Amino acid sequence: MATSSVKQPKLNGFVFTEKLGSGSYATVYKAYRKGQQREVVAIKCVLKSSLSKNSVENLLTEIEILKRIRHEHIVELKDFQWDDSYIYLIMEYCSGGDMSHFIRTKQALPERTVRVFVRQIASALHHLQSENITHMDLKPQNLLLSNSYDPVLKLADFGFASYMTEDVLANTLRGSPLYMAPEIILERKYAAKVDLWSVGVIMFECLFGHAPFASKTFTELAEKIRSSKPIEIPDAIPISDRCRDLLLKLLQRDPGDRIDFPEFFEHPFIDLQHFPCAESLEKAKSLVVQAVEKDTSGDTKAAIQLYCESLQYFLPAIQFERDAQKKDVLRSRVQEYMVRAEDLKQMMKPKSQPVVQIPDSSSQDEKQLPDVFLLDKLANGHRNLQIALEVAHEAELQDAKENYEAAFRIYQDSLEQLIPILQHEPNGRRRETLHNEVQRYMARAEVVKQFLDVRRIPLKQDSINEVLRPDRNKNGKFLSSS
Repeated sequence: MATSSVKQPKLNGFVFTEKLGSGSYATVYKAYRKGQQREVVAIKCVLKSSLSKNSVENLLTEIEILKRIRHEHIVELKDFQWDDSYIYLIMEYCSGGDMSHFIRTKQALPERTVRVFVRQIASALHHLQSENITHMDLKPQNLLLSNSYDPVLKLADFGFASYMTEDVLANTLRGSPLYMAPEIILERKYAAKVDLWSVGVIMFECLFGHAPFASKTFTELAEKIRSSKPIEIPDAIPISDRCRDLLLKLLQRDPGDRIDFPEFFEHPFIDLQHFPCAESLEKAKSLVVQAVEKDTSGDTKAAIQLYCESLQYFLPAIQFERDAQKKDVLRSRVQEYMVRAEDLKQMMKPKSQPVVQIPDSSSQDEKQLPDVFLLDKLANGHRNLQIALEVAHEAELQDAKENYEAAFRIYQDSLEQLIPILQHEPNGRRRETLHNEVQRYMARAEVVKQFLDVRRIPLKQDSINEVLRPDRNKNGKFLSSS
């Protein structure tokens, strides 16, 4: 902290305004860059005289990391300068403040909003992992928000960051106790997965308004961490199964039991593959071009699959887009592709089979009987065949009622019984008739299966509804990112 004997920070080319925050050796100010553009920045002013040897090393690591990293969800270091008293880190300005203030204001955040923020943290961690960088001090105070009305989260304060892989252990205490992984506090040795514990604590606090080990003293905190009692998820606020599953996998005291980074990025609550980013739209366009080609050529099943896959990238592309008019254009396209995919699904719906009328007289000549009834007649005295045919008739009944899941399952059951019977049936009229019926059941079962396959292709309707009809925030503005 600056004292009366140390001059106040002042940097040529900038006008300092309000103080944004301060720590043990640095103060952060909002500032304007002089000139016509008057760019707003945040300047972290580090008092040289307050730096220990470790603090100098941490600061140099922070500068080195931020100089080489560019990512939408990591605060940008624009420049750094120094004079006799201070080192100045000129940073991207985030007008929304930090996540800690955001949580205090809202008390608890809806799961939908929490998912957006945690996915943004995951995106930043994925980039850091590719560089073997561990943040080591993830907490709400170090998560900045670009603005207060449509916030984008930014990881900040890399003062404790370290180059580390999951196989490299360290032995220095880093981070803030409430968000530290248990292995740091209890064993003083740890690996990169400490960041995942911190994500779990942040996620818990966002959902329920307090950290899982909230304590008044460090001693109390350490006791809670040492306890073998499983972390309890409050029941007062309902959360989805996928949210609960991720939370429990992150908040494992034993790092060996904790989810690892690849599983974290692939977890359904995160689904980083379909995270909104600059590449989302290009991936969507590529897939929809292929879908149209398959649609035109008559390959309906492949077209449906590709339309649905494209939607999984169009939706994040809408979320990523900041221009309102472009968002509306994308929403319109998504609706068109949704309608086309559903139309194609309906086109593959099995056509109703004509009802075969049983002849009026049981003495009707066998040559005039349809195979389905002839086979019933020929099956007299063959108990296994009669049972198998009853199963097949039930499949057709469910098929006619459009209970396709049940129909397909029963078709399979009937064929499992009929095919061995056919294989052992001697040549003759019954074998020929049975062969024809088996072929008919197999063909119909395949038609039903194809329809079930395309019907199961996900359109992620809940995600579509979120994007096409976004909720409004309390100020009446769309909070499209949450």
